[in-house]
Amino acid sequence: MAGVLGLQCGAALTTRLYPVVGPAGVVSLRLCLAAVVLTALWRPGLRGDRSTLGVAAAAGTLLAVHHLSYYEAVDRLPLGAATTMEFLGPFALALFGSRRVADLLWACLAAAGVVLLSHSGIPLDAAGLACALLAGCCWGGYILVGKRLAERGPDGRGLALAVTWGALLSLPYGITQAGSRLLDPTVLALAAAVALLSSVLPYTFHLEALRRLPPRAFGVLTSLEPAVGALIGLLVLGQHLAVPQWAGVLAVALASIGATRTP
Repeated sequence: MAGVLGLQCGAALTTRLYPVVGPAGVVSLRLCLAAVVLTALWRPGLRGDRSTLGVAAAAGTLLAVHHLSYYEAVDRLPLGAATTMEFLGPFALALFGSRRVADLLWACLAAAGVVLLSHSGIPLDAAGLACALLAGCCWGGYILVGKRLAERGPDGRGLALAVTWGALLSLPYGITQAGSRLLDPTVLALAAAVALLSSVLPYTFHLEALRRLPPRAFGVLTSLEPAVGALIGLLVLGQHLAVPQWAGVLAVALASIGATRTP
């Protein structure tokens, strides 16, 4: 739950950076500053076995693509809507391989939630929805790869390598979009808060959780993320959803709780 709150509070703070550096600039700053903190904390080396480095590179690639697509979605959609669509990736992972008849009902509830969110109340940007779905696919993939990364070491060195690689991948996009504005002291200070709230703390908590839980069960830890995102969007950013769209957010959250609950 701490990771969920950190991610959504960090996402809310990023909206202050969008007018200055844009979504790609936010991602570059977030990952670069998080990489500096994690590298200083864990001091990872590059002499590990190639398979571990490959897993870290895969995790970092998924993080970079996830962040770029998710922040493009948040730039176009209310925070709650973007987070709900993004969460379909972990939700699909929770359902994958299940043989329980009840899971079909949870899937139907989630589908109904998406319909309510997308086709009622306040119109939502189609490109933003597509970006959020791409982010969901990457987040589901990261859970699978992150599980392997967590099993390869008792500390955060693998995570530090993954975030560093993700930062290197995202940096050209950030420089292209924001240029020298990335070095503005005010921007750097706010971006440091985003990096701590949205990357360093949540991903450290996630890694520890993945060491102890299977990927399917991990979904329950983030099952309230859509509702938390909608609440933070309302209370912090003044973003409003129509009543049917709120019902869609809650439907996806409830479906996730049901699908990931231990039978």
